Amino acid sequence: MNIKYNNGRRKFIKKSLSVFSGIVIVPRHVLGRGFVSPSDKINLGFIGTGVQGRYLMKEFNKINEVNIIGASDIELAKLDLFESDFKKNIANFNKNKSSLGFKKKSSYHDIIKMKEIDAVVVATPDHWHAKNCIDALNNGLDVFCEKPTSHTLKEGRMIVDAVKKNKSIFQTGSMQRSWFVFRHAVELVRNGYLGTIKKVIVNVGDPAIPCDLPAETPPSTLNWDHWLGSAPFRPYNSILSPPVEQTHFPRWRFYEEYGGGILADWGAHMFDIAQWGLNQDDSGPVRYIPPIKPNSKVGLKMFYKNGVEMEHNKYSPDGGFGVKFIGSDGNLIVTREKIITNPKSISKIKISESQKRVYKSDNHYTDWIKSIKSRKDPICNAEVGHRTSSICQIGNIAYKLNQPLDWDPKKEVFSNNSKANKLRGKKYRKPFKI
Repeated sequence: MNIKYNNGRRKFIKKSLSVFSGIVIVPRHVLGRGFVSPSDKINLGFIGTGVQGRYLMKEFNKINEVNIIGASDIELAKLDLFESDFKKNIANFNKNKSSLGFKKKSSYHDIIKMKEIDAVVVATPDHWHAKNCIDALNNGLDVFCEKPTSHTLKEGRMIVDAVKKNKSIFQTGSMQRSWFVFRHAVELVRNGYLGTIKKVIVNVGDPAIPCDLPAETPPSTLNWDHWLGSAPFRPYNSILSPPVEQTHFPRWRFYEEYGGGILADWGAHMFDIAQWGLNQDDSGPVRYIPPIKPNSKVGLKMFYKNGVEMEHNKYSPDGGFGVKFIGSDGNLIVTREKIITNPKSISKIKISESQKRVYKSDNHYTDWIKSIKSRKDPICNAEVGHRTSSICQIGNIAYKLNQPLDWDPKKEVFSNNSKANKLRGKKYRKPFKI
């Protein structure tokens, strides 16, 4: 049974308060898994302990209301490094915390079944996200999942449905929404300082490609079959799961069997800002037109129902990954480092409290923890993450088929292409079905 802090539980507390005139202490186990009082610590477990998992561990460990009590990985060397880094982080920066009782598990199922766990952080390769998240959600847990939320369109909707069914708090790791530079850019756009938006250019990397890497011998600490999971079986290659001593981000994200290319990896950041600025968080483009030249890696055009055009391409004068909003009265480029506007005066405008404001989060990780306690959606909930991931996934399909696609954001189907509809999902290798 999946238990959440619902109206019946509120009635129980109110009834208890009316019976006892003194302080009433209701243990959490009485209220059920998922209830966290404002004074409680949140017990976190980690699924995936690679480069990004270790980074997220350090960010969450900064939060006083968080205790990290367990982690899982099918690569035992990475799991050991995670534990070592966790203990060093506590010794050097969080001496008020303890690593005693920290549990390591080779299977994420053992983490999500720990009765002490309140929530999990999912930092596995993209092709594992949906299964990790849905299993955790169905065990009554709240979830922070790295972006992109899912590997396929159908998986994204399944995650959203599981969040709703279990009344869970879900944060997508598109942390740029919690950065001032992007929030300010979005508020400039939303308040009309560029006039009517005509076009948006999103500059991120290439679409996904099929994996054709040569076979290598896997390390003895890695369960390669479980790393592959639902993906088609193929021999190990260190490009996909690099040895623990390598600290760069693994390049499984380039390949369609495991990720969505840099189009999805960085697109989950930058298309997210485009959607936010256009106020399209619950929708998306309705038509996708690939470039005329076959095998092109940029040039995909996308059109919203209101006529706004979005293009996956480079822009000038700044070539870094980012978003360019083109309006009737001016242009704005936003990257992780800066905002560039034409006219220049736009970038200096301060948005007042009386103007249109968007959700303000100054820390993506604290925002999720606060939401767990308040039971209100965080800044980048499952629906937002799914809609951004959908643009990236449809983009990959359009480049792959090299055909125009008409997309219905409500029904989440293609109205003109049966091949594209088949690519909304994927075949799952047994026994790794969701």
